[in-house]
Amino acid sequence: MDDLETDLRLPNQFGEDESSDEISKKEKPKKTKLPLADPVYSKTLRETGFHRTTRICLQQITKAMLCHQWQEAAEYMSSYSQALEETTVSISQQCTEIMWKIGTEILHHHPNTRMEDYNLFYEQMKLTGIKKYLIIGLEHSLHLLANGQLEDAKRQLSITESWRHGKESEGQSQRIKLIQAYRSLLDYIMWCDEKCRQSNAVTDNTDAIENQEMQNHFRKSSVNLKEIVKAPGIWDPFILSYVDMLEFYEDHEEALKVLEDYAYNSAFPPNPNAHVFLYRYLKRRDAPDRKLARVLKVLRAMVPSHELMLEYCSLLLQSEKEANDQKALGVALEVLDYACWKSSLAAWSCLKTIIDKLKCRSDWRDIVSEEMTARDWWPAFHFTVFHAKTDSVENPELMEVKASLTGVLCPDHAAYYTAVQVISGASTQKKNTKKMSKRGSKLASRKRLNYRQELR
Repeated sequence: MDDLETDLRLPNQFGEDESSDEISKKEKPKKTKLPLADPVYSKTLRETGFHRTTRICLQQITKAMLCHQWQEAAEYMSSYSQALEETTVSISQQCTEIMWKIGTEILHHHPNTRMEDYNLFYEQMKLTGIKKYLIIGLEHSLHLLANGQLEDAKRQLSITESWRHGKESEGQSQRIKLIQAYRSLLDYIMWCDEKCRQSNAVTDNTDAIENQEMQNHFRKSSVNLKEIVKAPGIWDPFILSYVDMLEFYEDHEEALKVLEDYAYNSAFPPNPNAHVFLYRYLKRRDAPDRKLARVLKVLRAMVPSHELMLEYCSLLLQSEKEANDQKALGVALEVLDYACWKSSLAAWSCLKTIIDKLKCRSDWRDIVSEEMTARDWWPAFHFTVFHAKTDSVENPELMEVKASLTGVLCPDHAAYYTAVQVISGASTQKKNTKKMSKRGSKLASRKRLNYRQELR
């Protein structure tokens, strides 16, 4: 224990000859401006030996984990279990949560961890942390699922779902709904497995049995999913699973209703994925371009840099309204406002297509200049000498497209970008000329050598 005190620099390390004022100055910690979390255990004036041992043990566990010394952390963790003997309820619950989270992390990184160790640890944590039983049970099931034990994961979820303790609170009710959602997701995975088996089956004798199995899994999954997706929340994987089954059984009206409600219901939190799911479903169903464009218009308001914005530009260009051409220009320019699209050949090619179409109109220059009014930062963002040199080396095709647009978008700065293109083109031509001259000289020397050999 003395070594622990020395390592952790506990107050006992000060010499006896030092005055109390000097000790208080040294003990006073430096104030930090960082938003640090409160320590789980801190030294108090009336700290008992039990609390002191527990605090030092937790500090050593943390130190070992930070140094990736998982065996040492596991050994300290076995000693830390004495913290569960704490009589204060709030501290005891806190210790249980610490053991659960830190213990899971140690098991995950320890090189000799077996599946039996996980199962034993989770079962102990369920019995210890009664109030965390539902969440621990859900985590246990997800760990089994991640390791391919689908049946065991479903069995654990069923056990966890049926668990009750005391009066059911609102938080407990929400966790039970979440567990039901994941159990339905496992039924969907089993339904997918049955569908794959049926598609790969050679004989027709088992078709009726396999169809019945698929129907059973669909019924079990859809009953819960249908209710869950009505509750406000983010239900992306559950929505996709439910819609996939509805599409398979050709219940397209219900699938469309579910997706539209998920995207447009004001009770649900804003979710760009909901509009992406709706757009892709409508596209699979060959919906009219006008309907597709309406969905992407809402998506643009939420995520202007989304990859589907290029498809939105294409839909606007395909329409017969001239006003949509200017809208497409605004969408394309807004996409290129983001750094993730700076080097995208597809985005710049889309912009070039839009401007080429706008050139058929007499007022095209006014339209472009109106859109570029608030983009005086574009030359430094897209058309510097550095960008030109980088594009000429990494993507010459992109450089050609950007060079053709520089004079239209930023006419005052076109020389900076296009000059590098001319220089790089001239240097390439010189290199080719030098290569040709070298090849010619080598060929001439070979001919002279052959002629001399013939004379001999």
